[in-house]
Amino acid sequence: MTALTILIFASAYLLGSISSAVLVCRLFSLGDPRDQGSGNPGATNVLRIGGKFPAALVLVFDVLKGTIPVWGSYYFGLEPVYLAFVAVFACIGHMFPLFFDFSGGKAVATALGAILPLGLDLAVMLILTWGLVARISNYSSLAAIISVSLAPLFTWLVKPDYTIPVIILSVLIVLRHKDNIVRLLKGQEQKIARKNDH
Repeated sequence: MTALTILIFASAYLLGSISSAVLVCRLFSLGDPRDQGSGNPGATNVLRIGGKFPAALVLVFDVLKGTIPVWGSYYFGLEPVYLAFVAVFACIGHMFPLFFDFSGGKAVATALGAILPLGLDLAVMLILTWGLVARISNYSSLAAIISVSLAPLFTWLVKPDYTIPVIILSVLIVLRHKDNIVRLLKGQEQKIARKNDH
């Protein structure tokens, strides 16, 4: 592993550490998303707190946090396994952000953004899985858990070189959803809803 590779890993972590949900909520005077709704600084919680536009901004920024470092690393000629670990570090930054007291989100959108440069076919499979589960269940968390749980299988089928890093990423994301899993089992999980739905 070269010094450049280590520098890229660190840069991916730092970029991932920029919490777009917190910053967008500050911009729209919505308060801290970590203290409202589900407490998760992500697009779904911002949708509940502030509606579609702030949530869309958070989603776009979170996706780009994964896409930019992986896409950039590709042009530096990183080997496939290191390229995939750039995605892992970007997501770790989102989960444990240096700039926001290490209190971050679940990295689903950032993981999707990181996977886009690795393979559009893989990303489409994950998006379709998430969309189908979310539509049937109306639970964003359940859709995320099922999608990331299937991600290693999808990766092995279409991009086998990236399977091990994707397994690591999937385990991290599922562990971040442990509270959601408990609420789902108890029937207490919040469904997907906007601020003005009621």
